[in-house]
Amino acid sequence: MDRDDTGPGSPAHRLLVTGLVFIGMVVAVVGSLGTPLVPLVAAVNHVSVDDAQWSLTITFLVSAVATPTIGRLGDGRYRKPVLLVGLAIVAVGGLLAALPLGFATLLVGQAAQGVGLGLTPLTLTVARDALPPERARPALAILSITTVAGIGLGYPLVALIAETCGLRAAFWFGVAIAVAASLAAMVVVPSSRHRPAARLDLAGASTLGIALAGLLLAISEGGQWGWASARLLATVAVAIVMLAGWVALELHSDHPLVDVRRLRHVVVLTADVCAVFTGVGMYLLTSTVTRLVQTPTSVGYGLGASVAVAGLMLTPFSVGTVAASSVTRALIRRMPPGRVLPLAASVLLAGMVMFTLAHGTFWEIAVVMAIAGLGIGAIFAIMPGFIVQSVPAHETGSALSFNQVLRYVGYGIGSSASAAVLQAHTRPGASFPADSGYTAVGVAACLMWVLTAAASVLLPRFGDRRPGLSPTAEAIIEEEEQDIESLASVVPGDAGRPDTGRPDTADTRPGGVRPGQPR
Repeated sequence: MDRDDTGPGSPAHRLLVTGLVFIGMVVAVVGSLGTPLVPLVAAVNHVSVDDAQWSLTITFLVSAVATPTIGRLGDGRYRKPVLLVGLAIVAVGGLLAALPLGFATLLVGQAAQGVGLGLTPLTLTVARDALPPERARPALAILSITTVAGIGLGYPLVALIAETCGLRAAFWFGVAIAVAASLAAMVVVPSSRHRPAARLDLAGASTLGIALAGLLLAISEGGQWGWASARLLATVAVAIVMLAGWVALELHSDHPLVDVRRLRHVVVLTADVCAVFTGVGMYLLTSTVTRLVQTPTSVGYGLGASVAVAGLMLTPFSVGTVAASSVTRALIRRMPPGRVLPLAASVLLAGMVMFTLAHGTFWEIAVVMAIAGLGIGAIFAIMPGFIVQSVPAHETGSALSFNQVLRYVGYGIGSSASAAVLQAHTRPGASFPADSGYTAVGVAACLMWVLTAAASVLLPRFGDRRPGLSPTAEAIIEEEEQDIESLASVVPGDAGRPDTGRPDTADTRPGGVRPGQPR
């Protein structure tokens, strides 16, 4: 299944992309096991909802550390074994969460499943290396959208299973699909034994993990510790020092976990900054909606829905991310890809303004989630192309992994922040926050989309306008005007691509102008 062993229309490439999409969907569904189930986890394990929120946050914490580690290993000859081992860890994590061994064991299982989220950029790297250049870009877009769409699919599915068969059954389902994904990976993922072995930066991985853990712990426990308490300030200080130490380690390492020097390229910097803000805004909304919908009507503002209905309220989000494929295709035909980012952020801002002002009915929340899915799907569809066009081929896995790390950091911050804000609006002794808490979360999410739009507009005005491009990236950029094709139409073209004669003066930064396009 190597690139030069397949010709146009080869079933091998179709099978590869289909298999990678399935793996991406499984990873997304497993990653969604926490969000709609948080209130149920609290009830079954007799813990507070805020403590139960850690069943989601710990997944993102582990994924933030596992992602660059897996990405670095995936840049070498052990890509397929790393993918299989990662899926095996996900299955074991699901098993631990499914067994009735207590809340602590469930947290360990959820932490293990965070490794699965680190596999997402590895699927992107496989597609990048195994597909010919003219088909790599649409495949990357599809895979990026799939991982987000899978979250919307996973929410109602696992919620329905949990309601009909119990909480443990939802985790058993995660075990089953992780095993199925492992079988798919065995069949479709090509070997990369011909590639040089990658060295792993253990010091960088451990330092990054401590820094992120401290940051998320401070956000999660700030309400209980006190936002000006010595304990919180000390935790934040340690996290900042460790983060600074991690950057220093990466800059002086011969084999860094992440090549942070790539952030000097304005394309990479814009994509990475927007990834953080998008992740925070996304989970401020999704974590909050599932709690709001399940809040009893007797509180005065809740919808009193079951966990299954709460999951179904996330379906419009999934539909929106899928629709974003066609919308993004049309937009790229008419404007540079970089201009899609502020436009998508503006759409998301409009949706969050609606949520902030009106979230008392099912239809209002459904509309908000559809708008959110459309905007987030557009952002995540365009982001992989930004990364691919700016790094050498051998650094693609690491660069995509770091972007995914920042998404997961954003997810974790959003998850923790939503719980912290709602806790701050909960009266002592009360079981549910005041309605003003959801309004406050909406305002915070609005701020994230304002920052996303500002970053996507302002950052391209600074820095290196012309980052060094890999030969494959040169060909991929040529395809910006092509459709983001449907999954069935992702078939290979010629493995080798002739010189396109693309002018060297083309502005490849986000918001830049392609050859022949008027300013």
